[in-house]
Amino acid sequence: MRDNERRAARPGAPELPHPAQLAVGVIGAGRAGTAMAVALARAGHRVVAASAVSSQSLARVERSLPGTAVLRPEQVVTKADLVLLTVPDDALPGLVSGLAATEVPMEGRLLAHASGRHGLAVLEPAARRGALPLALHPVMTFAGRPEDVARLAGTAFGVTAPDTLRPVAEALVLEMGGEPVWVPEQARPLYHAALATGANHLVTLVNESLDLLGGAGVENPARVLGPLLEAALDNALRLGDGALTGPVSRGDAGTVAGHLASLAEHAPDSVAAYVAMARRTADRALAAGRLTPQRAEALLDVLAVKESAS
Repeated sequence: MRDNERRAARPGAPELPHPAQLAVGVIGAGRAGTAMAVALARAGHRVVAASAVSSQSLARVERSLPGTAVLRPEQVVTKADLVLLTVPDDALPGLVSGLAATEVPMEGRLLAHASGRHGLAVLEPAARRGALPLALHPVMTFAGRPEDVARLAGTAFGVTAPDTLRPVAEALVLEMGGEPVWVPEQARPLYHAALATGANHLVTLVNESLDLLGGAGVENPARVLGPLLEAALDNALRLGDGALTGPVSRGDAGTVAGHLASLAEHAPDSVAAYVAMARRTADRALAAGRLTPQRAEALLDVLAVKESAS
């Protein structure tokens, strides 16, 4: 960042410049950090340094960011105008505190983490030394493949930043092809819990269904399940609880009891998850008026018996 841009970006400045042609450093060359760095490079920024420890990270830098110097974290900060802190959530506080405790110059440097859980508080040790804190969380799952960068196009980013840095945060997200979505600092934990419920638990749920279909002797379970899941997801996103279907939302207690008996015999580890999801589905169907109280009572009796038995 040029000197006049650094001055303009300090807290209290009335206007912030477009973050053009920044020197970008990456601390933690994982899947997300590498994809973000490549996207910024394609937008005209220069990726000048990265820190990588594992053989997978080193290979990722060589493959996706060829020619980028691999340095220690404090050296990355020294070389960069914008530093992407893309380490696991639990490692982020220690990384920031460790960097802040060194003599590395931080004043006027943009420090952006990609954690969904954390907001600006985790960057406070560095902010006290003059760093400019940003939270830029891409709402996307990354597989470490070339298409990861393309997936950033149209992806929402959960953005938290000081008011004076909000234009810079939003500009960076737009340059990566994303859509900035403002998340207040105090709402970050709930925001992240919502995403984990939707994405992480969905993967578990889908794989659970695939395993059960395989146990039922169905060949190519993914082919059977795919169209149903695509339709269910589309309906849920468009219709909310109006998309609820199936025996729980209808209050078919006998069918649910049959499911539980079969699971207890063939997949006992799946019983608790089925009961928990069925109870939550019943609650939502009841609140939405799709399940009558009378039918809900019989259904919940079946679930309560199985829940106490387990």
